[in-house]
Parts: sequence; structure tokens; C-alpha cells
Amino acid sequence: MQHIAERVIATLPERFREQLGRVVLQVEDFATGEQLASVDLQDRWHLSGLYEGVPLPDRSIWSSGDMPPRIWLFRQPLIAEMRETGVGLEELVRHVVIHEAGHHFGFSDDDMHALEDEA
Repeated sequence: MQHIAERVIATLPERFREQLGRVVLQVEDFATGEQLASVDLQDRWHLSGLYEGVPLPDRSIWSSGDMPPRIWLFRQPLIAEMRETGVGLEELVRHVVIHEAGHHFGFSDDDMHALEDEA
């Protein structure tokens, strides 16, 4: 799944790839309780991806000591969604990575759909 996510990033236009250089891609089986709570979810099967960090438009010089931003992928919910919907794993990972990358850029949902179409 890590390799799929890295390939997705590699297909993005250069202007976006450059800004994602410091973003860490991390894959775990499930989100932690804290991660679920951060998006008001309780069921670990309902979260397939998460962006943690300060979006680029909200950064300041005071953000320089922060931990690098992360895009999390949660393996088990993605596999479950693949089985339930019949959508391929690569397509699901692509969708989640682009959506979470959109949060990094401070994009709206419409902006994220346009980015996904462009990739």
C-alpha cells in the first residue's frame, strides 16, 4: 500500500509534488483512538485516511519546529471498502491520498476533485 501511495504522489503535477516533499506517508492497519476522535468518529472501520499537520495556507514562520505533516492510510478499512464496493485497491488508495493531500494544500472538496481528475 505504501508503494501505491508513493506512485500516486509521483503522478501529481510537479507544482504539487514539490509541496508534498516533506509530507510523510504512513500506513497502519487502523487509526488510533485519538485519530478517530480528531475527526469525530468512533468506529475504526470508518476511517481509511487522515491528514495530520498544518495546511500550507495556515503555516507561519512559527511552524518551523513542528513535526512534518503526515498522510495516514489505514489498511484494513481500505481493504474492507475494496471488498464491499468492488473498487480496486489502487483506485481507493489514489482517491484517499489525493483527498488527504488536498487538506495539506487547504483545498475545498471541489478543488480536490479537480486535482484527482488532473492526476
